Amino acid sequence: MEAMLHHTPLIATLVAGLTAALLLGVAARKLHLPPLVGYLLAGVAIGPFTPGYVGDLALAQELSEIGVILLMFGVGLHFSPRELAEARGVAVPGALCQMLVATLLGWAVARSWGWTDGQGFIFGFCLSVASTVVLLRALTDRNETATPQGKIAVGWLVVEDLAMVIALVLVPVGAALLDGRAPAGTLPVGMGNGMLLPLLLTLGKVAVFIVLMLLVGSRVLPWALSLVGGLRSRELFSLAALVAALGVAFAASALFDASFALGAFLSGLVLGQSALSQKAAEQTLPLRDAFAVLFFVSVGMLFDPGILLRQPLPLLAAVAVVLFGKSLAAWAIARVRGLSQREALVIAASLAQIGEFSFILAGLGVAEGVLPEAGRDLVLATALLSIAANPLMFHLADRLAARVEPAAAEAEPRPASG
Repeated sequence: MEAMLHHTPLIATLVAGLTAALLLGVAARKLHLPPLVGYLLAGVAIGPFTPGYVGDLALAQELSEIGVILLMFGVGLHFSPRELAEARGVAVPGALCQMLVATLLGWAVARSWGWTDGQGFIFGFCLSVASTVVLLRALTDRNETATPQGKIAVGWLVVEDLAMVIALVLVPVGAALLDGRAPAGTLPVGMGNGMLLPLLLTLGKVAVFIVLMLLVGSRVLPWALSLVGGLRSRELFSLAALVAALGVAFAASALFDASFALGAFLSGLVLGQSALSQKAAEQTLPLRDAFAVLFFVSVGMLFDPGILLRQPLPLLAAVAVVLFGKSLAAWAIARVRGLSQREALVIAASLAQIGEFSFILAGLGVAEGVLPEAGRDLVLATALLSIAANPLMFHLADRLAARVEPAAAEAEPRPASG
């Protein structure tokens, strides 16, 4: 048996990861928790920090890269500039202000542990962005996606996602400059204008890629997909959509030094504005779901549960930033922008968690040397606890809304009779 596992590490890791994710995902759902909690715990169960079978971490991380690409492709497909425009009065300033508050709170607690400013900033940014998967699932379960607060929460999330896409581009550049080296593919630091030149070259490449995707890709990709769709072959259309996601992501990295995430997002974005977006989303959904599960499993494999005992106070501080710091900031901003108590409380509860983008940024921060591994462990533990607590936050929001709104109605002056 051990020899078979040794000779088939890919199949063994896939089977172990997906089976554990299924069992623990079902258990999480039975406990009225998001299945995402089960997927993360499945990774912990087959990871190197727990006894028993240990999956191939290198293979799992490669599979998770596909998961990141397909997750970002899905985000791009569902990105709606129209919905963002409708909710821009609250979503845009609200998301930016709430992210700033959460980032500063995370930076402050990290500095109190002796971390550098850069480490604190990356850590705080990881705590500032909610999970797309968790938020959309929670709003769907509550039938609130079409409500004013649901649309604002989704628009808020879109702004956070866009900010994180930009961060994924800038973090490697910033890490390289902090180390006194040029980003990959640029001239060495010291040539030209020192640190400014490599930064401008990298951002210039990314800008060229974005312009090409918006001007050329927005015409070529829908045309190519339409051509394949005309053949009336479901598998060929699914294959074409996957090639669009994976191919553009790879080209972004190989030719323009951009991240896989940015390439996949823009691929989904240009397809999402075409008539084929719904079909592409439906055809790729099963594979996106499967690899998204593997992404969360691979993230769980990196988590060292020992941090719960080694650093309980830092963990409590990070959880407090997400559950209370973010929520209070979101609630206050929503109220200032004129939303009702219930709308503001629902938005605050929906954002009181972190997820996939936080994992991606934390992993990138560790890989680039701008975040310690303890920071990644704290982000993972905070995600697990905040996602598990999210149903409770919605319950508290409903209870508070039920108490506050009747009291406000009673306090209103009644018109004089007669």
